[in-house]
Amino acid sequence: MAVIGWIGLGNMGGSMSANLAKAGHDVRGFDLNPGALAAAETGGVKPAGSIAEVVAGADAVFTMLPKGEHAKAVYLGGDGVLAHADTRTLLIDSSTIDIAAAKELHDAAAAAGFRFVDAPVSGGMSGAKAGTLTFMVGGEPGAVADASRFIEPMAANVIPTGGPTTGQAAKICNNLMLLINLASTAEGAVLADRLGLDKKVFWDIASVSSGDSWALRTWYPVPGVVPTAASNNDFAPTFTAELANKDIGLAISAAEDTGTPLEIGRHVQQLYQRLIDAGESGKDCSMIIKLADGSLDAAK
Repeated sequence: MAVIGWIGLGNMGGSMSANLAKAGHDVRGFDLNPGALAAAETGGVKPAGSIAEVVAGADAVFTMLPKGEHAKAVYLGGDGVLAHADTRTLLIDSSTIDIAAAKELHDAAAAAGFRFVDAPVSGGMSGAKAGTLTFMVGGEPGAVADASRFIEPMAANVIPTGGPTTGQAAKICNNLMLLINLASTAEGAVLADRLGLDKKVFWDIASVSSGDSWALRTWYPVPGVVPTAASNNDFAPTFTAELANKDIGLAISAAEDTGTPLEIGRHVQQLYQRLIDAGESGKDCSMIIKLADGSLDAAK
């Protein structure tokens, strides 16, 4: 079994690193949040007091961080990963970040003699706990193949995407589609209700018809229909509105860089911004249904 360092033990990283520990790996974790560090320890992750400690002697180091700025600080800072890790250590960033930041990390790692892959994930908190995430892995083919072996205990799917930054590109495009699907699901659900359709009957139809999507099957925003939906629990977060807004913002940034209009995506981003402006940034992103039915605006 391998020695694995893990940096970033939040809602995703805590569960993911625990699955590596369950698989028999020696996992050391670091996070600036003492509560996250303590929670990871209960899952078999050995707490470390610094980046230098967590990367020492590691066969691989994973990072799972909120934004590109955080990833760059962790890797490129004077007390960061590149400053302390051995060049034999494989570096795997599973954060969802902008393409420019991912390229900067690839370039800096290569210049310092490291192998680095971008390996963002899809599947949310439930997938992280269950070890059923989909990993999209971009980088040099040998590094991608080696990373895939470390990733397996956390994943149902490990998909090589091509060269550096293609993992991030795949994740950004996938989440763009997810969030547009979720917005359309919310609008369809509201209209179906106002036309007198039973909520479960309509879901039964849509889930086996052309209106089907992962968002409909997993995050249906009407309570009492789908067991995994946050709507059953007053929209307690599985994926927050703030993170949804961040991810669709990454897609818009990439669209601007490539001359892609992205008209629907821009409109959906405005909806998530309205949720945030209404003070609901910490609620689940499926709370977008409160805009579709007008109840959030009416509550102002």
